[in-house]
Amino acid sequence: MPDESRIVLPGKAEREVMTEDGETLIPPADWVLLPPGDAALTRRVKQAGPTWQVRVKRGRRVFSGGVWAPAATIERIRKQLAEQRSTPEYKRRLEADRARRQARQDAYVREFYQSVLRFLDFHPRFSDLAARMARAVTDHAVPVGSGTVARTSRIPIDDRAAAAVIAWMRHRTTGYESMTIPRIKGRRREVRRQLAQVSQRLLGRYRAGEPVDPASCPIRAALSRS
Repeated sequence: MPDESRIVLPGKAEREVMTEDGETLIPPADWVLLPPGDAALTRRVKQAGPTWQVRVKRGRRVFSGGVWAPAATIERIRKQLAEQRSTPEYKRRLEADRARRQARQDAYVREFYQSVLRFLDFHPRFSDLAARMARAVTDHAVPVGSGTVARTSRIPIDDRAAAAVIAWMRHRTTGYESMTIPRIKGRRREVRRQLAQVSQRLLGRYRAGEPVDPASCPIRAALSRS
């Protein structure tokens, strides 16, 4: 069984894993668990031979729980990586990669900000408020690793921006955070839909240029807090 790679789940004991069928497996005595965190090391260890990749499920999301592999293999590859990472060439390449990633991130921030502005589409008399709100939504949504809808590439950016605005308003301008929602299937989705309608009505007033009392506007209050 150790001569083939497989996907497993965490077991009940420290040196146990489970198959998706519920079968308990024990890694070989000379195997250790390589924790997640070093993508290059994990990738090379998996390429070097059979491994057991641990998957941790939390709700609908799946995370890496590390990789079981021979201790000697992990140590050998770790030393090889350490030698490569100590060279000037590697450090120069690392800095260049970081600069490219930052440039892409900066470009995406600008693009997303403009998409949020387009979705808000406030009347010119509220252009300053639109700019402040677009900045607040963007700052919240676009950081790498934020896990927000802005970080997905499965939907067009304008749809991401619209969803990010509604999500920001749900958490910052409604009582959603303090609501007690019954654990009934579909209930939380229904509450979110109702709150989205409230948010859309408020946005509609700003789009139409209607007067909105600043003292009672939840958007202004949220921006003031942030």
